[in-house]
Amino acid sequence: MVELMISAPASGSGKTVLACALLAALKDRGLDPCAFKCGPDYIDPMFHRSALGVDSHNLDLFLAGEDRVRGLYRRYGGGRGSIVAEGAMGFYDGLGGTTDRASAWHTAHTLDLPVLMAVRPKGASLTLAAQIRGLTAFRTPSHIAGLFLSDCSPMLAKSLTPMLEEETGLPVVGYLPHLEEAVLESRHLGLQTAGEIENLTARIRQAAQTLSGTLNWEKFFALFDRREGWEAPPAPPPGAEKRVPLAVARDEAFCFTYAETLDALEDAGAELLFFSPLHDEKIPEGAGGLYLPGGYPELYAAQLADNQSMREAVRAAAGGMPTVAECGGFLYLGRTLEGMDGKARLMAGHLPGAGLRKERLVRFGYAQLCAEEDSLLFRAGESVPVHEFHYWDSTQNGEDLTAVKPLTGRSWRCGFVGKRLYAAFPHLYFAGCPQLTERFVRAAELYRKERICHE
Repeated sequence: MVELMISAPASGSGKTVLACALLAALKDRGLDPCAFKCGPDYIDPMFHRSALGVDSHNLDLFLAGEDRVRGLYRRYGGGRGSIVAEGAMGFYDGLGGTTDRASAWHTAHTLDLPVLMAVRPKGASLTLAAQIRGLTAFRTPSHIAGLFLSDCSPMLAKSLTPMLEEETGLPVVGYLPHLEEAVLESRHLGLQTAGEIENLTARIRQAAQTLSGTLNWEKFFALFDRREGWEAPPAPPPGAEKRVPLAVARDEAFCFTYAETLDALEDAGAELLFFSPLHDEKIPEGAGGLYLPGGYPELYAAQLADNQSMREAVRAAAGGMPTVAECGGFLYLGRTLEGMDGKARLMAGHLPGAGLRKERLVRFGYAQLCAEEDSLLFRAGESVPVHEFHYWDSTQNGEDLTAVKPLTGRSWRCGFVGKRLYAAFPHLYFAGCPQLTERFVRAAELYRKERICHE
């Protein structure tokens, strides 16, 4: 089975284009690939899914821990012919940017993955070899098995390859020239989502076809086809004999949902009822719980405001029906939301805050979310890992929980919680905190039983 991680010395080195092209090329060769993304990123897995037509999954050592990450890797990589994991940021850039904890290297080390290091040789030649030798010496073992030249002309690749191999002792397995059609546009939360980029499938196909001719497949397989595969472990049995219907928002505005979160909810006994706050008129009938994940509601503020029947349905349900609303879902539960045009528009109105655009990232990164009292998801004294990444803020972020940065200890109050509510900017990772999943599904089950009894 082929296994590897694609990483780089820094962001902007072409990891995502290379990962998508390689996944498509492996699929063309009948090697049944699957993808993983290191860290909390939602957007890169969307590109993996577009290349593959199957889900990609996250591997996050802060949100889940080593044992659980190993379990997720085996669960989703089992039975596949090849596995490509895409690193985040620079290879050693982990928690706080000053440690290697939860970095791509930490993930490769935890899973014993060989690494293909993507380097962009712009403005450097022999110095590039010195940088690579520094990367290989920084931690032991480095797990770096080979090099790949990104955004590199054929002539430059021909010149650099023998020099880099001699100076670093690492094989160069290929290169990709500059492909204008493969450039992936960005916005305030990173890359545009896969559904927004015109002709994405054709772009990935072009990159894959180019890669098939510039990758030295003999070297590639010698480095990364390294052990027998394994069967996927059997899915955990449902947590309840009767499935518990959960309404899950999923559309262009609410697209930041970890695939593992949905699986964790189903493992706990949930039946997922997807609906669109943009296009549907109401929440699915019979739902016992409501999940409003993050996304880009600010891009669709006008459409969300125009859908009055849905706004009223969500306002009536939230907090009575067990409700989890993260980041974009939290903004949607607020009174108003400023769109990209600067206009404030009505949202569901269950919470008092107004969503406002900021000029920079707000409270960015990992944190521990600490509870002082029991609520829908938390128990008094409990602390769970979370992640924040948003350019919008609220005039009222809530005061029910405390978020603490893990290295600096900086803290702030946030969130609205209650017996049937979690609403806050921090993203939860249900696959890493099974107690939260169980509490949410059991609360939805109890709510639904109470509704049936009253009817």
